[in-house]
Amino acid sequence: MILQSSPGAGYLAHKKEIDEAISRVLAGGWYILGGEVEAFEKEWAAYLGIEHAIGVANGTDALILALRACGVGPGDGVVTVANTAVATVAAIELTGAHPVFVDIDAQDYLMNLDKLEEGLQSGAVEKYHIKAIVGVHLFGRALDMNRLALLARKYALVLIEDCAQAHGAMINPEQKTGTCGDISAFSFYPTKNLGALGDGGAVVTRSRELADKVRLLRQYGWRQRFISEIAGMNSRLDEIQAAILRVKLRYLKQATFSRQKIAASYQQGLCDLEGLRLPPNDTDGRHVYHQYIVALDHRDDLRNYLTDRKIGTAVLYPVPIHLQPAYQGRCKRLGPLEATEAAAQRILALPIYPELDQPSVDFVIKSLREFCGRC
Repeated sequence: MILQSSPGAGYLAHKKEIDEAISRVLAGGWYILGGEVEAFEKEWAAYLGIEHAIGVANGTDALILALRACGVGPGDGVVTVANTAVATVAAIELTGAHPVFVDIDAQDYLMNLDKLEEGLQSGAVEKYHIKAIVGVHLFGRALDMNRLALLARKYALVLIEDCAQAHGAMINPEQKTGTCGDISAFSFYPTKNLGALGDGGAVVTRSRELADKVRLLRQYGWRQRFISEIAGMNSRLDEIQAAILRVKLRYLKQATFSRQKIAASYQQGLCDLEGLRLPPNDTDGRHVYHQYIVALDHRDDLRNYLTDRKIGTAVLYPVPIHLQPAYQGRCKRLGPLEATEAAAQRILALPIYPELDQPSVDFVIKSLREFCGRC
């Protein structure tokens, strides 16, 4: 079986170092918010090229804490997209705010900034009480943060980056995702490009004021133990996951290169297939390929065909958030979401993870070519 993703393979690739890191924590006797978390926070901030990183329990909490630190709360509108993990919208609603959806670009599946600008110009800021934008870097590809930052400043909106799928992706040749917005959120869920062996997340920012507020919020508002200065929550990165992340961070650059190499093989092997849309070609190494997404009209037929050949795939995401039962009929939007809804019917994620070997990649390519040759 060729898996679509494999956290287990990532563990086995660095088993000795990870086991030693876990044993070190277990023997140390300190398991929550200790030296491993502090060291990881410094190392993650240094990797990104940003001043502050705060480890938290998971990626959803990272978004909640980022939003709350920026003063987003009940009654506020937050612009984002509906083709993302539901965690993005759940986080917005858990602050008491409400999502305002904007359509995506049909080519790269990222927020359509033309549609965003049209919506903001039309008076949506006042109509929906918009206070913030959550820009989602999807599938390993970065949004145009320079333009998005200009729009946020023009309309005096807080800009938050959702970087759950873009560890190490580049906004420009000198700047990584997570370093352009007012504040940013990362997930270290096991399947992420930098994944723990359990839950984990981080908030990063250049602002000392925001960083200090996140540190208070993540542990009941405590600066002094048992004394809450503000109303906070419990969202703490544990020492074992921090130790594991420290090991895996040392190999993130190498892992990214492996993903890019697999993506290049897919591009070369599939580029001539009629009716199969590939990701926009990455010529500068800025895409980190959390997922390799293809699109075609007969997506479900292809998925079944690959399943029969023991090739794992994923549909990300099968139902846009605004059409899901929990949200249907109550979501605000900046215009129609036509590209969002169309993409959900056509996109498919192929196997991609650093340990995937070339014969497996070649078999995936061969199978897709056979399928397309039959259509």
